[in-house]
Amino acid sequence: MFFSPQKSVRQNAGTDPLTGDEVFRRVPYNRFKKFISPGSDRFALICSILGELSLPHRIIRLGKKRHIAVSPGGGSGSFSGAPGPGTIFTAHYDRVPRSSGANDNGAAVFQLLETAAAPRAPRALFIFTDGEELAPGEPLRNQGAYGLGLFLKEAGLGALRIFTFDACGAGDTLIISTAAEYLLKDEAGTGAEAVRQRVKALRSAALDAAREARLEKILLLPTPFSEDAGFLLSGLAAQTVTMLPETEAAEFASLVRAKHKAAGILFSSAAPRPADRRFIPETWRSLNSPSDSPLRLTPGHWKHVVAFALALAEQR
Repeated sequence: MFFSPQKSVRQNAGTDPLTGDEVFRRVPYNRFKKFISPGSDRFALICSILGELSLPHRIIRLGKKRHIAVSPGGGSGSFSGAPGPGTIFTAHYDRVPRSSGANDNGAAVFQLLETAAAPRAPRALFIFTDGEELAPGEPLRNQGAYGLGLFLKEAGLGALRIFTFDACGAGDTLIISTAAEYLLKDEAGTGAEAVRQRVKALRSAALDAAREARLEKILLLPTPFSEDAGFLLSGLAAQTVTMLPETEAAEFASLVRAKHKAAGILFSSAAPRPADRRFIPETWRSLNSPSDSPLRLTPGHWKHVVAFALALAEQR
């Protein structure tokens, strides 16, 4: 998810939250600490993990962006036909300078790696994307998802369902984003209306999958921009999902219901004005800053994200 980089709102030192945690003792999470370390080559590390997991993959090079496509069911990330029911899961692996990117977006990358490596190969295509984060003032067409969306359309895969996982590492409440409503509100024409209807179908599918996975805490809320922005600009429907701690999610939901103000704060521009940040959940305020540290992560809830993704993959 992208906001303008901010100074840290909370600093922690002297502890290592990953040491001794059961989650981080097993593959692929045993590589997570290296993934979020300063100077880590995230692209190379993902490819190495995929090799360790024996997951076939291919690299999609679009300009300077390098996307990693994974086909658990066979092949080498081929685009010769729709995988299974036509579902794509994405998670961006890039991060902003000065941030570990633990939640944005290291956690979701590893959750999808676990999903792709499930004993029963998920009927979906996984794409670990490059270039989600934009610098202040950088045009949205520079986002990796925009070019990837055009590539998928050209490959004849524009009708596939796209679910984007972003900042899924902190909290116990699944947030199914309503951002697309605001991104599309000024768009007109039959093409825009078709995308709106597809977004509604994706949201309905996400709700059904959350119930199938027996998730108890689910909310529909506007979220910061993610890859959905680039995909929508390319003409593809996409649904972003994220996580928040229950208290933060409830407070933000109350604000949205009571004043409808939070949506305007989030979508008035690509980055909220500093004066407006007090309305944004603390977990989101920590993104793109040194405060996005492993101390904020709640790995005990990551299994719920994986269960949700597997339920989506099994939909017919």
